Amino acid sequence: MATPSRALLLLLAFAVAAHERCAAQGLGAGGGATSILIMGGTVVNADREEKADVYIKDGIIDAVGPNIKVVPGGKVRVINATGKYVMPGGIDPHTHFAFEFMGTVTIDDFYSGQAAALAGGTTMHIDFVIPVNGSLAAGLESYKKKAANAVMDYGFHVAITSWNDQVAREMEVMVKKNGINSFKFFMAYKGSLMLTDDILLQGLKKCKSLGALAMVHAENGDAVAEGQQRMIDFGITGPEGHALSRPPYLEGEATSRAIRLAKFINTPLYIVHVMSIDAMEEIAKAKREGQRVIGEPVVSGLVLNESWLWDPDFTVASKYVMSPPIREAGHGKALQAALSSGILQLVGTDHCAFNSTQKALGCNDFRKIPNGVNGVEERMHIIWDSMVETGKISVTDYVKVTSTEGAKIFNIYPQKGAILEGSDADIIILNPKGRFAISASTDHSRSNTNVYEGWKGKGLVEVTISRGRVVWEDGKLNITPGTGRYVKLPPFGYVFDGIEKSDAAYKASLRAPVQRGKVCG
Repeated sequence: MATPSRALLLLLAFAVAAHERCAAQGLGAGGGATSILIMGGTVVNADREEKADVYIKDGIIDAVGPNIKVVPGGKVRVINATGKYVMPGGIDPHTHFAFEFMGTVTIDDFYSGQAAALAGGTTMHIDFVIPVNGSLAAGLESYKKKAANAVMDYGFHVAITSWNDQVAREMEVMVKKNGINSFKFFMAYKGSLMLTDDILLQGLKKCKSLGALAMVHAENGDAVAEGQQRMIDFGITGPEGHALSRPPYLEGEATSRAIRLAKFINTPLYIVHVMSIDAMEEIAKAKREGQRVIGEPVVSGLVLNESWLWDPDFTVASKYVMSPPIREAGHGKALQAALSSGILQLVGTDHCAFNSTQKALGCNDFRKIPNGVNGVEERMHIIWDSMVETGKISVTDYVKVTSTEGAKIFNIYPQKGAILEGSDADIIILNPKGRFAISASTDHSRSNTNVYEGWKGKGLVEVTISRGRVVWEDGKLNITPGTGRYVKLPPFGYVFDGIEKSDAAYKASLRAPVQRGKVCG
């Protein structure tokens, strides 16, 4: 199991390796490869910002500091970042590319989804493997094939959709051989993905033993199914029926239940796409009591509201259907406050995009509208505009919630999520004075709709660098299918630190078994 000093040891190892590559009086490009020197910018990490240059060599950050000098004759490209922020590329912890769901497949595969991500300043994402006929191994092989056209770094979570001894054995293989350190359990989607509490308990126990993070989609699936039928009985078949059938308190109930079950097992818990005050308050309460609970809001829940679901145009209304639903406006404001105060820790997207033709599968029955919205290209810009520009979070907090915290939670920091010597050269250059405008006609998703259509704001990602390659610049992508890299995610991240001690303390507190002189019977 990891020790409290693990992150420090990794940092030191990365720094030593980087310094060994640096010449004392200057830096040069080796082997004829193009290196990059980013000059004059403000380098921002989650803990500080500083005026510094960044030198990139062989896909790695080789040096960070003021006035870096380059050995003459080296093949080095210089990028002037004066007046701009140099930051770690975004890490999106929650995407669904090439996802077979509700009778169709998400419109974005790994190529188009990652192209959109890079254009928006995200340089790594973690997608969800869905088992094939209950097999985790078959599901992983399927997703490896789906990712063959990847253009940037990615990792995998694995969903658990059934339970037996084989699934338990496969979870161990996923962790120890395949670089999976998180498993998702659905408390919703009755009749397809939903699991019962007894299975969730078994899954939590297995995750704890493997040092893997348990994730839950927290909605009461039984009650949602009842709510859906109720709306149909009322004659409500349009997109508004989706929100009405699964109110916030059903998300709150499931969140509370999952948290308490995780407390019973004493294992960390990650709540995906927190969409309501109800769920957020359950997370806040658990954290006040010292429980290891991670809350992940998504961009749509932070900045949109449910009013669009009542739009008289079905095409407009249906594009906002996702689960849990986008809530009334007050929920988004509360979630933003929770993110700024640390109750919620990082921002995902749940990018699960379908076009208008796919959404029309539910034109006469909201239960058949494929659930999901876009966001992987928009996330970095919208969070900057809605939270940094408005003073809700600092520039360093922006790096934390969009990149660093994801790297730490999924145990790949400081390889990812940092501008440090030895870290992967996943970097963005953001112009705080630059302006952006969002439209389905200009973004890189294959969908013909966009839930953020017409959003205009400040804070423009002008350059994206992925593993030392400039892949987005001057509004253009420079990517090649198949150049993406699978990143293994090690188990026993920092959220597991101290679990063994708290287990021992619990056992010691039982004051049992009691020694009795007389045997019953």
